[in-house]
Amino acid sequence: MYQKKKEKLYICDLLENPAVPYPSYYVLSASMFKNEMLHSALISLHSFNFSYYETAKSYEDIFSMFHSGTFPVYKEKYIVGYFGNKMMYLESNGWKGMPSTEDIFKMENWLVC
Repeated sequence: MYQKKKEKLYICDLLENPAVPYPSYYVLSASMFKNEMLHSALISLHSFNFSYYETAKSYEDIFSMFHSGTFPVYKEKYIVGYFGNKMMYLESNGWKGMPSTEDIFKMENWLVC
């Protein structure tokens, strides 16, 4: 089976002095590596500058971001995407399925723009 090539996006390539240096890189597909919306979400997360974000008021806020191709932030720690009808969060080694916990349903844990 054909494996798509993954690339490492280093945070130091996006920001000179990140406030949150860990993880130092993310393993992404070629299309995600070039995605400017993802870059801006990662810059916000790693600079800890959420001036363009606000706390989600409803689930509609979160899903409107998913459908527009932008990425909400969960607990000021994770970038969240919606792929193939699954919510996924970004870790250094790629996208992981988001576990369904009680915290996921609390609106104060979500930042949207």
